[in-house]
Amino acid sequence: MTEVHGARGALPVDARPPLVVALDRIGPGTSALVGGKAANLGVLIAAGLRVPDGVCVTTEAYRRVTGEARFAVLADKLSGVPAADTAALAGLAGRLRAAVLGAPVPDEVAEAVTAAYRKLGDDVPVAVRSSATAEDLPSASFAGQQDTFLNVVGEEAVLDAVRRCWASLWTDRAVTYRATNGIDGRGVRLAVVVQRMAGARSAGVMFTADPVSGRRHWVTVDAAPGLGEAVVSGAVNPDHFTVDTDTDEVVERRLGEQRFAIRPLPGGGTEHAAAGPAGRACLDEDELRALAALGRDVERLFGCPQDVEWTLDVDGRFWLTQSRPVTTLYPLPVTNARGDEEIRAYFCYSMVWQGIQGPLTPLGLSGLRLVASGMARLAGLPVPDPYAGPSAYAESGNRMFLDITTALRGAGGRAALPGLLKMVDNQTAKLVDELFADPRFAPTSTSKAGLVRRLGRIAVRAGVPLRVAEAVLRPAAARARVARVGARHAERFVTPDAVSPRQRLETVRRLLLEGVPSLFPRMVPVPAVGGAALGIALKRLGDDVSEEEGLALLRGLPHNVTTEMDLGLWQLADRVRRQPEAAGLLRDSTAAELLRAYRDGALPAVLQQGLGDFLDAFGHRAVAEIDIGAPRWTDDPAHLFGVLAGYLSLTPESVSPEKQFSDGAELAERTAAELVARARKHGRLSAAVVRLGIRCARELLGLREVTKFHSVLLMAQARRELLLIGGELASDGRLDTADDICFLELPEIARALAGTDVRDLIGPRREEFARESLRRHVPRVLLSDGTEPTLAPAADGTLVGAAASAGSVTGPARVVYDPVGAVLRPGDILVAPSTDPGWTPLFLTAGGVVLETGGVNSHGAVVAREYGIPAVVGVPGVLSAVSDGQELTVNGSLGTVSAATDGPAGETADLRERDV
Repeated sequence: MTEVHGARGALPVDARPPLVVALDRIGPGTSALVGGKAANLGVLIAAGLRVPDGVCVTTEAYRRVTGEARFAVLADKLSGVPAADTAALAGLAGRLRAAVLGAPVPDEVAEAVTAAYRKLGDDVPVAVRSSATAEDLPSASFAGQQDTFLNVVGEEAVLDAVRRCWASLWTDRAVTYRATNGIDGRGVRLAVVVQRMAGARSAGVMFTADPVSGRRHWVTVDAAPGLGEAVVSGAVNPDHFTVDTDTDEVVERRLGEQRFAIRPLPGGGTEHAAAGPAGRACLDEDELRALAALGRDVERLFGCPQDVEWTLDVDGRFWLTQSRPVTTLYPLPVTNARGDEEIRAYFCYSMVWQGIQGPLTPLGLSGLRLVASGMARLAGLPVPDPYAGPSAYAESGNRMFLDITTALRGAGGRAALPGLLKMVDNQTAKLVDELFADPRFAPTSTSKAGLVRRLGRIAVRAGVPLRVAEAVLRPAAARARVARVGARHAERFVTPDAVSPRQRLETVRRLLLEGVPSLFPRMVPVPAVGGAALGIALKRLGDDVSEEEGLALLRGLPHNVTTEMDLGLWQLADRVRRQPEAAGLLRDSTAAELLRAYRDGALPAVLQQGLGDFLDAFGHRAVAEIDIGAPRWTDDPAHLFGVLAGYLSLTPESVSPEKQFSDGAELAERTAAELVARARKHGRLSAAVVRLGIRCARELLGLREVTKFHSVLLMAQARRELLLIGGELASDGRLDTADDICFLELPEIARALAGTDVRDLIGPRREEFARESLRRHVPRVLLSDGTEPTLAPAADGTLVGAAASAGSVTGPARVVYDPVGAVLRPGDILVAPSTDPGWTPLFLTAGGVVLETGGVNSHGAVVAREYGIPAVVGVPGVLSAVSDGQELTVNGSLGTVSAATDGPAGETADLRERDV
């Protein structure tokens, strides 16, 4: 029986999936049967937009052709090959292609395809296009990964083109693309669109948002005479146009070099023909505006910017042949700010300030809204709904942003913002400096008095002046007070075991809205005094102190809880090293095996007890630890086993981290004595100011991490309460697992406790989180029209960032996006997007550190300095310029990163020339 479904209307639910279905019968939710391209064409047709008629050869046809066991065996082998092993991927892909091309096509499949083709007309020219199930996804467009065949004529030719489309699921480029994007090829199927050719006077591609600048109100069009394949394949330099749809103005018009046009031949196939008169545009302005308007219709239909392929026929009618999401655009921020301003500016707080490249869970974001609301209230700002966050709070791509528009337009903000940002990320500070010159952010006030008065009132109300005085006069007492505040806050929110889930949720609200924000005015002033004192001392010295000497003063700072954590883990590794049985077990076992043994209490005593003691002190910490939805080390210490094993790889001749730390402290003391001696040449007062400033800095600056430490401790308490609530919801059947609560927001948890079924929220949010975890680029600064401001690279190709820790080192790059499971060999150069304290145990074996985001006072910079590891931070583009294993020279004194060469010592190469 021939299986062709061709009548207009909804696709029926058959017991057996159809082999062919008409495009105008494809409805929502059918992408598993027809693939992404065909599913989107069905949406366009249903909306009444002009699409050439045709059919889709479904994934069921592909399944019947490739149902033999040998296909599954090859696909299984392919799934186990890492993305970096391109040779192995290509070898298996070639075997799969050959298998598809050699497989017999069942008679019922061939009959269904040829019958559907005959219904389009006698020997009608058609386009035969691949439509994969892992295609046109929100996270990956798969543009150009499978094959398309144009102007195919005749039944045999169509069948052959369909078969070649099936085989193109396994091209080298498609297989590598899937592996890179974390998509398992075993679950991918291919459908094929067979579509009547639209006579093309010209054709091309349209993006309904500018893919380069990110502007959402700019439509960009590439066009060429003849068929659109010339544009899509890159065979010609097309005409390029940009239309501002807010004003209907053509803001860019650049004619291409049309050396030829691709045109259909009468009997099938295509030819390269003369393109026509030079200097003549493919589209006039009226056609261009009509196409842009059509693009806006398509974007509204799909709800996001689209990459659209189109043709313009000889009668002046536009036809749509494809539409897919533009996956390279970063999502626009969702904000609580007023919507009455033309443009707003945001910076990514979770990445720039907290060192978290990846996404945050919905629960984590919900918790941060409460924390931000509490901070705003401390500042005297109104927050109508604490669960929604203050007006400056924004989110995009499952990351936290802050609206800095008001600061950009105010004199006080302009004075304070660059300095604050420079501490954590030089590049962000430079981007903000450039925004100051943008007339759209011109100052609306010139007085700083309002900001000064507000800060003064907040400081007095919080008792900051007294804490500052104590920190200057009695540093040890100030440190003790900070410790008491942290202990009191930890005890204040402890709940008894026998409380209801609603009471636990109320405790979480208080922890985040009251507890965490109240730590800041009580703790932050103490290390801030140290920073201010050092600044005064360095200013007094003037030209008598170098930048490298200033950084040396920050080596080996005492009282830094993050350093103490790292050294505690190192000391545990050192004790394990002395017991051969324990050391061998740690080296030879997997993290999963060690974790099982630890939970069973079956590890050697030195490791079992030592890890338990470490987790008692630091188990509330984690990677992305400001996210209460993220596991703590107490929840899953598997990562720590990998770190410990890495420490054991240090040879006996290596300088231990403890020795590096103590050497750094001695260097700081020698530098301090030298600087005081220099200052004495200018008088006793100068010497006294420099001595006091350096002493305060050494005594207090190490506490810069303590506020984060105790904040995360309270967040871990909140997480424990929430997981207990999740357990009760799961036992009641209102969640599948306790961990599902991490994908709910706090108000939704309250509704779940009241009986509302929220389970349908979990799956889509887990999928979105997984997609965002694959994102490799996150903008530091983002404007509300989608524009991402950027900085020009260094002219000579050397990557330049902030000099964070002095010294120069050459070694192999180890590019790490997620520290969990990463093991660094001694001497490796750690290259990472950014770091928070959960990363820093890796620093103890690193030969150098390079971070794409960060400033001289960011977590990674501080820890690198204290261990004497050369470090450069805030290096734009380093992750795309450097490949894993590449030899790098990191100069932490100059702030440069270069590719090492085999030439004379110190000679380097241009990183930008690498094909990565």
